[in-house]
Amino acid sequence: MRHALLTAVLLTAGGVALTGLSVAGDAKDAKGADFDKTFATKAAVSGMAEVKLGQLAVDQGGSEAVKKFGEHMVADHTKANKELKDLADAKGMALPKEMDKHHQEAVEKFTKLKGTEFDREYARQMVADHVEAVALFHKATKNAQDPELKGFAMKTLPVLTEHLKMAKDLAAKVQGADKR
Repeated sequence: MRHALLTAVLLTAGGVALTGLSVAGDAKDAKGADFDKTFATKAAVSGMAEVKLGQLAVDQGGSEAVKKFGEHMVADHTKANKELKDLADAKGMALPKEMDKHHQEAVEKFTKLKGTEFDREYARQMVADHVEAVALFHKATKNAQDPELKGFAMKTLPVLTEHLKMAKDLAAKVQGADKR
């Protein structure tokens, strides 16, 4: 139900109406455009969240490893966010300017954490976020209809895969530090 509602909202917001499509090719094109918009929206929102959480890691992290990881996330995701925004602008595709409720709530949770508690939760969040991002971008490399958007996904996927590896290493390091 939630997915259907989200799809309906995105279709309405994007001005795409599926009624009246009788040719299979037209329906496929609408689905492709819908995937592209959904991908770009999810990538933009999660990218904004990664920058904000990275900034919090720099400010509130307890370990140097978390602070450095946060700096890395800010730099890489700021760059990717700009590339995506420039691409979307060139295509006339409107992207969200703010995070969605889910990501805003995550950021709010982290504003209340400090030190080792922040480190532990941040590392867990980064693993989960990057597992999700890798899956999203991998899917986009296969399903995006716009060649430039697909290229963006293909270019960004290895970076996100490296982030996931780094996040897993960070999580292991932070958990190991807790056991000392």
